[in-house]
Amino acid sequence: MTDYVEEQRNELEAIESIYPDSFTVLSEDPTSFTITVMSDAAENGDTVEATLKFTYVAKYPDEPPLWEIYSQENLEDGDMEDILTLLNQQAEENLGMVMIFTLVTAVQEKLNEIVDAMKNRREEEKLRKEKEAEEAEKVAFQGTVVTIENFLAWKAKFDLEMAEFRQKKQKEEEQAGKPKLTGKQLFERDHNLDTSDIQFLEDGGNNVEVDESLFQDIEDLDLDEDGPTFDPLEMDSD
Repeated sequence: MTDYVEEQRNELEAIESIYPDSFTVLSEDPTSFTITVMSDAAENGDTVEATLKFTYVAKYPDEPPLWEIYSQENLEDGDMEDILTLLNQQAEENLGMVMIFTLVTAVQEKLNEIVDAMKNRREEEKLRKEKEAEEAEKVAFQGTVVTIENFLAWKAKFDLEMAEFRQKKQKEEEQAGKPKLTGKQLFERDHNLDTSDIQFLEDGGNNVEVDESLFQDIEDLDLDEDGPTFDPLEMDSD
């Protein structure tokens, strides 16, 4: 016949010698005690910790002891659920043998896995941010790439603004006493602004980068600071 009391007493003495600084007896009837388990420190000093409470039942070790997470540090709810599941699995595999050391060792290994997972998540987050920064820098370096469709939409808006500006400029010149330009003169003055857009886009393929030299003749309009300004990057916002 198994002497449960004797087996429990012998194990308790062994556990106290193995964990002298983290072992605490809470009660003797029933025998209840705690053992604090801490993970190895990560590179940045992070650790996780769990204090396990065990209580012997009358027929231990033929029946598993009772356990709970008495306290913890830096563990999430999911981590604690995983630890409790692990204890249950280990207890079932070790029925009939004293098992406290085995249970504590399994939890120790689990805490180290949790710290490693924390480290991996931190590194992945760092890499993600670095990649986002690289992509943003790459986009800024390459400039604005547009298609024929959104270029023409922007060009239509630009032409409208230029027409309004020319009307305003002409009105100001008339009020200042300058002679009114004939239709032919206006055409000769402005016709270069509207040529070669489609041909340029088709020759360059469907995707092109905006080239400010397309609009170099705009200087002929003698624009002043009150007129519309040309900025190819405005196409993105439209």
